[in-house]
Amino acid sequence: MLSLLSDIAAYRPLLALKGMKWLDIDDALISQAMPFWTEYDIQRICKNLCDKGIILLDSAPYVESRRLTLAFNETQPIAAANNSPLPIVNMGVGANLISPTWQPDRELMRQIAQYNIPEDFVRLQLPEFITYWRERGETSHSWGAKFLKDLLHKWRNHETQTAKQQRNIETDFIKRDQEIAMYSEWRPSQDALEVLVKHANISLAFVEDAIPEFMLYWQERGEVGRTWNSKFIQHVKRQWVRYSSALEHDTEPRRIPDNWQPSNDLFDVLRLANIDMEFAKRQVAEFLLFWRDSNQVYASWNTKFLQHVKFHWAKQHALTLSTSLTLTSQQGNHHAGQQLANPTGRTRDRSLAEQLNDRSWAR
Repeated sequence: MLSLLSDIAAYRPLLALKGMKWLDIDDALISQAMPFWTEYDIQRICKNLCDKGIILLDSAPYVESRRLTLAFNETQPIAAANNSPLPIVNMGVGANLISPTWQPDRELMRQIAQYNIPEDFVRLQLPEFITYWRERGETSHSWGAKFLKDLLHKWRNHETQTAKQQRNIETDFIKRDQEIAMYSEWRPSQDALEVLVKHANISLAFVEDAIPEFMLYWQERGEVGRTWNSKFIQHVKRQWVRYSSALEHDTEPRRIPDNWQPSNDLFDVLRLANIDMEFAKRQVAEFLLFWRDSNQVYASWNTKFLQHVKFHWAKQHALTLSTSLTLTSQQGNHHAGQQLANPTGRTRDRSLAEQLNDRSWAR
């Protein structure tokens, strides 16, 4: 209550009487500022503060008068019930810097407890609160009120984040337990990644490259299931076997030949990835032009071309899937199995110069 009264005094005109400055407030403002106390609580706490010499009262008991007229008695030492010094709290007209050892008093902790905020959460916020306000060098009439306001904001954020995490956990549990269609936020589980990377010795980059094409394939089919992770493991393992057998194992890197063409084994790998062959063949010319001009050397141009095709296939379908979903929504057609993109269309809407300067696939 002392903190709240100090805040009210900072923003209301005080009456100069009897050599002191008095704060006069009616029950409307008191009810708004202190809705958690009954009128009997307000009367009891005010009397308690007056008996300790912290404030002076010039009004009748609150239950009868429905108003408080008080002054902060700054001439008296302020002590807790056990006679230990209270934290630095301004008693009205002045303002103080926060003490490096500032702590919420028992009354403030009782008020915080009414919001069901755990004490350990309160203690965790203190260092940051004190450091922040000491670095700013600002003064306040009531650090207790400031701390309560800051604490409530952080507690609400904490509760929101906790609730969101709980919803995500529940959603994941439901998705694992029920048959669902492939969705745009799907990712293989950590267990699935460990099976592929640690146990099957498959490159993590290869696994990640396979995710967009796997999602797209099953989204377009519109099927539902509860074993997407198992399907993904099988899909990647099949691709990896063909990919490994298709790799060139030349001991000496070389420039790309002028008449270079992808091997038949490489096209088999692309078929396993459900990538359109016409799309892949259209990539050869610009791929060859880029690497001839770059004058770089590699041992396996099939590997480079595979990375190039998979990267641009995923980019094209990320664009066409989004565009098709928008058109489908506008037309009111939500059939899960509807084809969303024409695999024989343009690969992207950028110029050839932009495509050739895109080195994100040149790894």
